[in-house]
Amino acid sequence: MVLLKECLLCLKKSYPKRIRFFSDKIRESTYVGIVDAPVEEGQKKRGVSKAPQVLREAGLIQKLKEDCNVSVKDYGAIGFDGNIKSSSKKLPENMLNYERVVGYNKNLSEIVQKVINDGRICLTLGGDHSIGLGSVSGHCKAKGGENTALIWVDAHADINTNKTSDSGNIHGMPVALLAQDLIPYWSNLPFMDWHHSLLPLKNIAYIGLRSIDPYEEFLIQKMGIVCYDIYDVQKYGIDSVINESLRKIDPDGTKSIHLSFDIDALDPSDAPSTGTPVDGGLLLREGIYIASTIHKTGRLGAMDLVEVNPTLGDEEDVQKTINSALQVIAAAFGYGRRGLKPGLEDLKQVRF
Repeated sequence: MVLLKECLLCLKKSYPKRIRFFSDKIRESTYVGIVDAPVEEGQKKRGVSKAPQVLREAGLIQKLKEDCNVSVKDYGAIGFDGNIKSSSKKLPENMLNYERVVGYNKNLSEIVQKVINDGRICLTLGGDHSIGLGSVSGHCKAKGGENTALIWVDAHADINTNKTSDSGNIHGMPVALLAQDLIPYWSNLPFMDWHHSLLPLKNIAYIGLRSIDPYEEFLIQKMGIVCYDIYDVQKYGIDSVINESLRKIDPDGTKSIHLSFDIDALDPSDAPSTGTPVDGGLLLREGIYIASTIHKTGRLGAMDLVEVNPTLGDEEDVQKTINSALQVIAAAFGYGRRGLKPGLEDLKQVRF
């Protein structure tokens, strides 16, 4: 940054009448808080809990600082709530590891709320997608559900209830647990007094779906949830899909945006090391475009990156998946491919 300003000063001296001097307009760094959510209890495959550490070891924080002009505060890893492990309360049926997942998301919700209230964009590294319950809940508590818009990028809709799920995996239920409109569809959810279903369905948009259960399809249609599946992406193009999604769920352009990105939204050719891959997914460049477009709104409030499983596949598969995750994250925080770092967009206005 210092070197850039010196260069601009030299340009000003050399071309006093032919260049607009704008170094005072260079923006300060984006402030980001990173939270590790190494949860794998929301589904049955082991290994996804290793993802946060693997992403860090691959240089995530350095990439954010150097390539994205981001100021990073590390909030560390969230632990489990041990207070509800041995409860005598009747638990809901068909919800795998209910106590542990709910207790964990309670802690996560509190930390995400703190990160946002600290004036930082919260980046949560999963773990499986059950962490969307805590991360989005914390965002809604910080900003208000009516003022929060959720972009759910995923191969799956994750809007099952315990009555409709074939597996009982809670990573397939977080949207249903978050939605204000779906409160009547739930009963007997102990230990959830910390959670308020604050997010209206009109504030949610799906992108990239291609493996939807019949009940989920019915609910999306019945409730009129904004949804652009992979066929829509092919038909309309990713630019139209992301911009129309934002327009529909945030028509005034004022809401704090939560990007919840499941790596299995990408085609397995770009992200093979994930627990529930589905062929025919988004290309990596489309995932990057979604993240970059949200960054450019200036309204990104929080992001999840979930379901990277470094124990699945060979070394090449794992590296490919990690690289895809890093690129999507970097795009959400402003990394571009035209040589300019975030905060230097005004350089485009230089006239010689």
